[in-house]
Formats: sequence, structure tokens, C-alpha cells
Amino acid sequence: MSILDGKKPSLFGRRISRRTALTGGGVLAGTAFLGVAPTFSARAGNRTKIRLAWTEFAACHSPIAFGVAKGIYDKHDLDIELFYQGASGQTLVQSLATGKADAGAGLLLDWVKPLEQGLDVKLFVGSHGGCTRLLASKASGITTLEGLKGKTIVSYDPASPPKHSFQIALARAGIDPEQDVNWKAVPFDLVGATVDRGEAEALAHLDPWAYSLKKQYDLVEIANTQTGIFENKVCCVLGVNGPFLEANRDAVRRLAEANIEIHEYTGKHPEEVAKWYLENLKPDLALADLSDDLGSFVYHIHPIGPELVEQVKWAAEDLQLIKVIDASTDPAELAQRVTANLLA
Repeated sequence: MSILDGKKPSLFGRRISRRTALTGGGVLAGTAFLGVAPTFSARAGNRTKIRLAWTEFAACHSPIAFGVAKGIYDKHDLDIELFYQGASGQTLVQSLATGKADAGAGLLLDWVKPLEQGLDVKLFVGSHGGCTRLLASKASGITTLEGLKGKTIVSYDPASPPKHSFQIALARAGIDPEQDVNWKAVPFDLVGATVDRGEAEALAHLDPWAYSLKKQYDLVEIANTQTGIFENKVCCVLGVNGPFLEANRDAVRRLAEANIEIHEYTGKHPEEVAKWYLENLKPDLALADLSDDLGSFVYHIHPIGPELVEQVKWAAEDLQLIKVIDASTDPAELAQRVTANLLA
């Protein structure tokens, strides 16, 4: 089930209507919440077609659709069709496992457990870091991870990636992430209000919602997935269906190259990507706020080959620390097994 239970996040004020086929800067879009999967398709031709799963309303996924609209994948001889996979990592996994998509973008901490359990997908390139935040109310007086001891942190799901991220951060800071803090799960759209009402001192959430709640409720940022132990670590990566990789290895290599180019471009031009995102996907954020949000991510972190193996090993070790990954699992072996070295 989607973390949104079929409802569109309140940050997005308007549904997307189906548009004409992409030519140049135009887009072909659909309305996920009317039961039509949004699709952005590159120009027709003798290019390798890849169905790429994405999350339409995640701020950190906007460079992907921007890259299709601006012809960046085209340059790499790829015909990309974006497949709306829903709002949770589980629906991403399902889209690849059932062959509805060939590749997909998702949070590394969402990928690792299904891969440990045998999902036939290989991770092949990272995109960026920093799109998940831990925020506290000013009234709580909390400014550090240590200050959360004995406090309540709210998230939208008992096993959400933001919760796992900051459970790891707490554990690495010497705080028992289960015994020393209280975790509270509430509906997606009530995360900020729960802190505002004083029913929790802090929240763990994804952007653009975390960014919006920080401004709306004047919250203090305690950490994000580019601070402390997360510095220089990737948070979002691309994975590819095993059979598709076997049959199209060169195309997947070109997809990795395009992904790196798109995110490097976004790092240098966040305002341009934000403007496209605002005009085409209609989030209820001002352009300046959206530009600031996209500009806050770290886009130079896109590991590939041995560097990606190391990042996956770190993620497995971290998830093992909070008992998401089995104690008997060898993180180094797992990382080697679930990654594709496109540099080899």
C-alpha cells in the first residue's frame, strides 16, 4: 500500500492533465491520482527504450523528468518512458519485480532489505544526497541528536526511510533508537501538525514536505542525510531489473551516464529545474522555496562501480545496526551481489 493510501500529498495542489507528446521542452504527462500513470517519453527513433519508475511528487525526482523534457536522455540514445510507481519503496520494488518498469529511482535504504531477500535487481548508480530531514519544534529546545533522548519523534510509517535514517544517526550517536526515544506513526499529512500540537517534539520526513513543514511551523533542523554520519553518502540510487540488465548492459551504462549528467546540471542550475518542476508538476511551493529546496541537495555524489559497492555496504551495516538487516548477513558480500559494476 502507498504511504498516501491512494491520496495525493497536500503539498500538491493540482492534478496533472495529460499533455501532448514531448517535443523539445514539452512533456507528455498523466494524472496518477485519476488512475492514469504519468508518462514522459523521449522522441521516437532507434533508441533503446527504458521504462523508468519514478515518484512524480518527490522533489529529488524532478531532475529525472526535467532530463526527459530537455532531451538529455536523447543525447545518450535512450527513449525514456517514465512510469509512475507510487509513493513508497515497496511499490517501486513491485514495479520492477513484476516487469512494469525496467529500472527505477529510489532511496537506498528502501532498496537494501528487498535485495537482501533476493529481489532480482541490481543497483548501478547514485544520484544525490540530502533529501531527508530531522526537524524539532523550537518550543522543545532540542538542537542536537543527544537532545532527543526521552523525546517523541513522529513519522508517517513505522518503517519509513526517514525513520530508519535517523534511527541510524541516533544509534551512531550512542542513543538506543528504540528504547531512548519514542517513535509515533501518523498519517502522512498530519506529521507537521502533530509536532505543532505538542504531541511530538520532532519529526522525520522527506522533501519537499520536510522543507515545507520546516517553514510552515518554524522548525529547527537537527540533521539531514548529508550531515554527520551521512556526509558524502548517497541517499537515492537507480536500480535495474536483472533480465533487462543482462540484455541491455550498454543501454544501462548510458542511463547511468545520463543520470550523472542530469544531476550535475541540476546542481549548477537548481532554479531552472525548480521552474520546470513548478510549471509542470504544480507543487504548492513558491519558486524561490522550490529553488532553495532543490539547491540544498548534494548532486556531486553519484557513485558508480566500486564506489557504489562501498556505499551499499555502509547502508547494509547501518540497517544491520538497527536490526532491519539480518545479523547473519555479510554487508560486504551483499553489496557486491546486488550492484552492477558498469565500469568493468
